[in-house]
Amino acid sequence: MPRTLSTSDMVTPGSLGPSPTEPTDGEQIGQPLLDGAPSSASLDTLIQHLVPTTDYYPEKAYIFTFLLSSRLFIEPRELLARVCHLCIEQQQLDQPVLDKARVRKFGPKLLQLLAEWTETFPRDFQEESTIGHLKDVMGRIAPCDETYRKRMQQLLQALHQKLAAQGQGPEDLLGADKPISYRTKPPASIHRELLGVCSDPYTLAQQLTHVELERLRHIGPEEFVQAFVNKDPLASTKPCFSDKTNNLEAYVKWFNRLCYLVATEICMPAKKKQRAQVVEFFIDVARECFNIGNFNSLMAIISGMNMSPVSRLKKTWAKVKTAKFFILEHQMDPTGNFCNYRTALRGAAHRSLTAHSSREKIVIPFFSLLIKDIYFLNEGCANRLPNGHVNFEKFLELAKQVGEFITWKQVECPFEQDPSITHYLHTAPIFSEDGLYLASYESESPENQTEKERWKSLRSSILGKT
Repeated sequence: MPRTLSTSDMVTPGSLGPSPTEPTDGEQIGQPLLDGAPSSASLDTLIQHLVPTTDYYPEKAYIFTFLLSSRLFIEPRELLARVCHLCIEQQQLDQPVLDKARVRKFGPKLLQLLAEWTETFPRDFQEESTIGHLKDVMGRIAPCDETYRKRMQQLLQALHQKLAAQGQGPEDLLGADKPISYRTKPPASIHRELLGVCSDPYTLAQQLTHVELERLRHIGPEEFVQAFVNKDPLASTKPCFSDKTNNLEAYVKWFNRLCYLVATEICMPAKKKQRAQVVEFFIDVARECFNIGNFNSLMAIISGMNMSPVSRLKKTWAKVKTAKFFILEHQMDPTGNFCNYRTALRGAAHRSLTAHSSREKIVIPFFSLLIKDIYFLNEGCANRLPNGHVNFEKFLELAKQVGEFITWKQVECPFEQDPSITHYLHTAPIFSEDGLYLASYESESPENQTEKERWKSLRSSILGKT
């Protein structure tokens, strides 16, 4: 029998390390964490550190960290306006006659900064005003070198393509994510079971990896920050999804759908032998997901098999060889802040760094735990220190976690897609929680008074629906 995982012990906030050192009155505390970058500073200082000059260009790690975290303090469009203004002011680009030698030293650095910004955070440029700022500042240096104008056109074209691609997100698949309640089990003539579509666990694990990577591809790094920006800071201190985190929310919904799909497929067959066959099939799928490095699908499968309507099927589990399942459960055990899983994740991450094949590069983390880690990092450390400076040390750690994820999501899936299987995964009907309980009780009769009363109530409420 599987044991039900507790979500209350998912993450231990205290595991994220000590709080930052108390600041002094200066611009930084301790040693700089990046070359020339302070561990804390005013927002104005951090913005200035982002702006290139003729003989200075910020580190790539600084650019990513600041662009990721700055949206907590300033809107991206306003940040871009200030950066462009500083460039124009410091390089005297508003003068009628430009110093061409100076501009030729500065121009490539400005183009490089804009290229990195548009490549990593393309959604920051969805508004026309931001494109206007780009064209204005580049228009000022273009007369000094015609290649600037051509490179700017290439940058804008690449940005347009990125925004168009991100607009083709997985939202069209979300309509199938809402659970449904059957009055009774649907007739076999109209219900297709997963094993009828794909009977090979290795193939299904590969197709699940396809779905995971496709959905991850649409999540922008900024969504991890925006997920914890309160819509109304006076009304709530809890994180909430906003309209800027649609892809992140869609990915969480996919995890929930897969949990319910697994439970539905197990509860659906009328005979316990068939149910046991489905359970063993999913155990093999989960094991292959672990081998691939697809921890999100692995956890969804284990969670689906641990749902109460499934775990109560004692006669079914009695026919299952559970040794492999218990090993997988052990790997994803929440004890010790998911210590076993974190060890396996580090192993997969190391394999990815030294990979000799695209398959070895795959790392798909247990996404809900990643979100919780980032949430507790955000909650455990202040955005600003008592002297009003931005706590840049905190955002370096945030950027480290998000940056690692961004590297993993860019891996190309090495497995050939099977549209019939992925279509089934996205569109197959799934039970609601009540529907699962009803199917479970019809498969194996209630054993105690509590279950009998619930069964009676469910039959009355579901069968009474029109």
